[in-house]
Amino acid sequence: MQAEDLIPYVQSAARLNGLTLDAARAAAVAQHLARTAAIAATLEGAPLAPHDELAEIFRPAPFPSEDAP
Repeated sequence: MQAEDLIPYVQSAARLNGLTLDAARAAAVAQHLARTAAIAATLEGAPLAPHDELAEIFRPAPFPSEDAP
């Protein structure tokens, strides 16, 4: 994914969020987004097993009963 391909997306997203970006700023945002996408693609390709994930799975606490002291 090239930064130039992302400029229309960046401009549309900025408009939808009420942001004004000039051409240079939109190009800079697109460049950073392309770089982030490349990093994410590299990480997605890493073979990971469940035991490689160090974060604990979120388990919400049970909702307290109204009769609880």
